[in-house]
Amino acid sequence: MKKVSFAEFGGPDVLQLTDAEEPHAGPGQIRIAVRAAGVNPVDWRIREGQLQKIRPIELPAGVGQDASGVVDEIGEGVEGIEAGDRVFGEGASTYAEFAVLSAWARIPEGLTFEEAAGYPSVMETALRIIGEAGVEPGQTLLVSGASGGVGSAVLQIARERGVTVIGTAGAANQDYLRSLGALATTYGEGWVERVRSLGRVDAALDLAGSGVIRELVELTGDPRKVVSIADLAAPEFGARFSGVAGSMPEALAETVGLISRGRLHIPVEKSYTLAEAAAAHIDSRAGHTRGRRVMVV
Repeated sequence: MKKVSFAEFGGPDVLQLTDAEEPHAGPGQIRIAVRAAGVNPVDWRIREGQLQKIRPIELPAGVGQDASGVVDEIGEGVEGIEAGDRVFGEGASTYAEFAVLSAWARIPEGLTFEEAAGYPSVMETALRIIGEAGVEPGQTLLVSGASGGVGSAVLQIARERGVTVIGTAGAANQDYLRSLGALATTYGEGWVERVRSLGRVDAALDLAGSGVIRELVELTGDPRKVVSIADLAAPEFGARFSGVAGSMPEALAETVGLISRGRLHIPVEKSYTLAEAAAAHIDSRAGHTRGRRVMVV
């Protein structure tokens, strides 16, 4: 099969599309013929070696953890799923023609493979950090870098739970944030005062890693109410860096429920082929995403 992998840490040029042995489903796993794979910032952070201290990997390594596709192999002990079912979920080395998933759910009616591939890690992350921030219904959550995949999910989950959201993003994404129910403002000079003008901030999430932890602590008044998924220096300010995944099966179940009720939609901004993996990582690293980026197989 074809698979994207890398043999050394570095820039996007280390990614190679190679011939590889097909993986097989072990106990408690399924294998899918991949139709699409999610592109997540963690993918290029791993490729660059940023996470070796907290999530070490051995080289050469595959790329990707989210995928959607068609079940074609079922591991021992797995029940309730059949070959030919359309599923999405989390696994390893998902930038490939075949991938093994360790957590999955059936794709909701009306969702394409491309759309489905963008949800698993995004929703697990969004649900986890909302919980870690400890924000309650009736309170206000500030989301720095709110227009990407995780931000899009956070805004919609918060809206469903009765939490007001203030979101920062580039000028081009202000209407997008408002369409998801957020109070929107731009980042850049004067952003702290613009946020203050929109109301009190009870908790804050840093999704972009743009060096704003000190200001988020100032706005909330409590570093324990600030969570970052992108700034490893967050603990230096008393804030939390959230890099440990929670329950993917629970996240997938909530995802299916929200989508089925018409309460969640994350658009796919751009699709790439496996041969364009380097371009996908370049674009993801540049930020300014509206929704998700995915690989199409």
